[in-house]
Amino acid sequence: MTQPPADPARGSEVFALDRAHVFHSWSAQAAISPLPIQGGEGSYFWDFDGKRYLDFTSQLIFTNIGFQHPKVIKAIQDQAELLVTIAPQAANEARGQAAKRISDRAGKNHNKVFFTNGGADANENAIRMARMHTGRNKVLSFYRSYHGNTTSAIAATGDPRRWPNEYAAGHVHFFGPYQYRSAFWSKDEAEESARALEHLESVINFEGPNTIAAILIETIVGTAGVLIPPAGYLEGLRALCDKYGIIWIADEVMCGFGRAGKWFAFQHWNVEPDLIVFAKGVNSGYVPLGGVIISDTIAATFNDRQFVGGLTYSGHPLATAAAVATIDVMAEEKIIEHAAEIGEKVIGPGLRALMAKHKIIGEVRGTGVFWALDLVTDRATKAPLAPYGGTSPAMTEFVNFCKGAGLLPFANFNRIHVCPPCTVSEAEINEGLAIMDKAFESIAHYYVGSDK
Repeated sequence: MTQPPADPARGSEVFALDRAHVFHSWSAQAAISPLPIQGGEGSYFWDFDGKRYLDFTSQLIFTNIGFQHPKVIKAIQDQAELLVTIAPQAANEARGQAAKRISDRAGKNHNKVFFTNGGADANENAIRMARMHTGRNKVLSFYRSYHGNTTSAIAATGDPRRWPNEYAAGHVHFFGPYQYRSAFWSKDEAEESARALEHLESVINFEGPNTIAAILIETIVGTAGVLIPPAGYLEGLRALCDKYGIIWIADEVMCGFGRAGKWFAFQHWNVEPDLIVFAKGVNSGYVPLGGVIISDTIAATFNDRQFVGGLTYSGHPLATAAAVATIDVMAEEKIIEHAAEIGEKVIGPGLRALMAKHKIIGEVRGTGVFWALDLVTDRATKAPLAPYGGTSPAMTEFVNFCKGAGLLPFANFNRIHVCPPCTVSEAEINEGLAIMDKAFESIAHYYVGSDK
């Protein structure tokens, strides 16, 4: 599409309308100033002043095929003409086709899909399924995690957004592996994996194995740091779940559908979860959709027993038609393979080159189009550039520099996440890295290590 002419007056109207009537999430309403967006295409969006931004956030890590893919837009239009909505108790072709495509890619032991409207209610219902299947109540999850903002999902979350929202019972947190900031004083990833598993088994035993319904983890922790599990950890977690009769729920809301260079991130390892939660990238966020992919064993529990859960818009035709088209586009255009290759050959090397140049970068980690930079004021002490649960002048200056130069970065506490669409080009990555290079130069004075 052609970017339309700038229209600052209309932008002012859009901004005024928003400020008068829209209540924004996770915000003190008087403290925010939302950028009015006019349109987008591919890896870019633009405001009403005509300024273009290269999106290294995929919005909230969901535009996996970029903005306005024509085949997906056409599929939504065609479905709207055919049947714009239908209640979930009916059979619908778009819903069935989406469920088949999703389950086919999850593995031969996962053949049923329960559709939701997003990731939070998908986690909510996965927890419900695990509790009903096991007859147990407790759910274990990482401290470093985010699972959504519904009652059980936010209680399962580890990050500070949980603190004012802890109304659900039965949630217990534990430390997952994070070699760079190890809770286990480990000297390498093998030791980190082993000690993290020992810690998890201790938590299981102290909480009572027969009280634990599920272990819910993001396969690759997303907002809390893009933390890739070390070799052996997921295999060990699977073994512990089998040993104690616990359901493993893999939250793939952020890391699924190409983000990690696979259809599902768990496919990087020789393991299989019991329940797989998805949303975001399944249709690039074009129409809200989430769901739970259910193992055959758990699905059989509900053959003759009612599942006490449901949503009015479960498997909405517009959303599932978008999912069908998105999955087909990903397969036809080899977007999954592209994400894996550009991560390995362009993004990873480019970020490591920035780290070699800027001491304020303490660690680079990631895969596919899912990366994070851990920023520090001192590499020796690993002192973070911003406190846990907060920000800092340095982080604010970095973000503002990037935005001013036409790059939208993803900042969380002391980290910068690099999460462009799976379709991002090498030229676009290099454009964004060049802006980040200059942004890091602008905040270099915040580094106080003796090696500066």
